[in-house]
Amino acid sequence: MRYYETLYIINPELPDDDYRVVVTKFSDLVGKNKGVLTKVDEWGTKSLAYTVRKFNRGSYVLLQYCGEPGITAELKREMSLDDRIIKYQTIKLSDNADPEALKPDEDEGKAETGEEEVPAKETSAEDEVENGV
Repeated sequence: MRYYETLYIINPELPDDDYRVVVTKFSDLVGKNKGVLTKVDEWGTKSLAYTVRKFNRGSYVLLQYCGEPGITAELKREMSLDDRIIKYQTIKLSDNADPEALKPDEDEGKAETGEEEVPAKETSAEDEVENGV
């Protein structure tokens, strides 16, 4: 499988519900075309370097996925037909990629967000008596 990255810009004036629909639509499209989605990164609304379709700002979304070559053609077709997409670009990152190796581990995701699993403190009967429980 090949490893791809698609960055697309969504109309910044869309309501939150429509924005979620667009992000979900293209994330699901990867799976429908026998691809493996490895990352969806929403960058938020940013200023554009130049005006595109009369917009100076846009909401950026990055998709990283593995799939066969036809998957990019389908994404391109769908994005060009969707008026909510201002601009998009797809880049091939690798010819041979292992989708399982590219998926982030759950432990890494928690480390990035600063969340850690803290085991609950075990209390014995003696501790409960001392603490007045």
